Amino acid sequence: MNSTTPRFLKLPESSNLSLRDQICEVVSTAIMSSSLAYDRPLPSCRELAEQFGVSRNTVFAAYNRLVDLELLVSRDRSGYFVNSQMAGLQKLRSDSNISGKNTIPCPVSFPPNDLMPIVNPLDWNAYPYPFIYNQIDPDLFPVDGWRECTRQALGRKKTPVWASDSVESDSSLLVQQLRQRLLNTRGIYAEDDEILITLGSQNALFILGTIFSRLGKPIALEDPGFFGARNAFRFAGSELIGVPVDGDGIVPSAIPANCQLVFTTPSHQFPTMVTMSLTRRKELLGTAAAKDFLIIEDDYEAEMNYVAKVSPSMRSMDTTGRVIYVGSLSKTVSPGIRLGFIVAHRDIIREARIARGVMMRHPPTIVQEIVALFFQLGHYDAHLRNIERRYQKRWHAMNNAMEMHLGMLQRTQSEGGTSFWLTGPEGFDASELAVRLRSKGVLVDRGQDYYLNYNNSRSFRLGFAYVPVSKMDDGVKIIAEEVQKLL
Repeated sequence: MNSTTPRFLKLPESSNLSLRDQICEVVSTAIMSSSLAYDRPLPSCRELAEQFGVSRNTVFAAYNRLVDLELLVSRDRSGYFVNSQMAGLQKLRSDSNISGKNTIPCPVSFPPNDLMPIVNPLDWNAYPYPFIYNQIDPDLFPVDGWRECTRQALGRKKTPVWASDSVESDSSLLVQQLRQRLLNTRGIYAEDDEILITLGSQNALFILGTIFSRLGKPIALEDPGFFGARNAFRFAGSELIGVPVDGDGIVPSAIPANCQLVFTTPSHQFPTMVTMSLTRRKELLGTAAAKDFLIIEDDYEAEMNYVAKVSPSMRSMDTTGRVIYVGSLSKTVSPGIRLGFIVAHRDIIREARIARGVMMRHPPTIVQEIVALFFQLGHYDAHLRNIERRYQKRWHAMNNAMEMHLGMLQRTQSEGGTSFWLTGPEGFDASELAVRLRSKGVLVDRGQDYYLNYNNSRSFRLGFAYVPVSKMDDGVKIIAEEVQKLL
């Protein structure tokens, strides 16, 4: 039996069927569950007979029966293959949830967790108006530039760089490009050993949550705030404390004195989109020194400012080494690439590198090299200018649509980003609104998911990065109609 032969096929321990029909049932179940490839032959009659402990004639009869049923096709001198016309029937069975799935009960019973799952449907892009967070327009992605970087990374000169084991190190070229073309635009100077590459900002937050949870002190975070950070810190075992947010960002005076970390999104607060004022940033840094805590600065959508100058990063203002800077390329390049980074004191990076090594050694080096070339060859700068221009146009179109149709709701003041935060009066239920809108082809993010205790359902969030300008007004009109019904 060769190395490509599927070995999961097994006859039932007891059955009233004949051996031929048992084989037919086993093979047909594997076909309907998409467990067999179309372009790979099934085991030969001899191989399957040895595997099942039956005669070749029995297997031959079963295969021919499946050919008669049009589940298999026989090719001269090649063997038996799954009929490619089965794809449509497989999808139908999968959609009906009747495909052959493992029904053995799990031997372990897990207690319920308090993590916040992603609630949007997997087919979100099939909805006419997906006003949801973290979805970018794929038409804006510079495919030609990415293809060129991939071609160069796969060249013979570059192959030794990524094909060997990097142990726990990162692409030196990517670290250099981050220093020269991204961090310096945020006013940040960092040495190589003060930077760690991660699988996006979510991975960065989980790494930080893991290394700091051993200290046993609580973590404060914005409320409402980023549920990804909440999940990461909670899963790492830390106690969480919610800190209110106002028009200037997180309120430093509300931060308890016994916290070890404070998580904040100062550029565009997640999810209200307010930008932390310079005065508030200085106050937060002063409070960190006075109360002896560190700040995790998630520089969320820092590049996307349309009506005001970009504010300085807190890391660039820090003189005490208390700010841990977290960044991601998900919004500016693509969520599917899943690369981010941490900038912090080298002692923190050393601990984070050890924790990352335990989790997954390092992000794929080939992806790091491609992204490094994407920066080095100027594609990132050109792409950033393009999406800033496009998103600015969409931001103004969305802003105008909301002013025209959603004036009955309170809206936080925003200087940019790719979403808006709206709040209804007392008694307004934005979660009910989200349910109603989904039935009309409109997706919105319900606000209660961003609160630490899920105790406020008056707000909701509208992301517009994926929705074309031509559809915004119509989508907002639908939202306004449902809001009026709830009011």
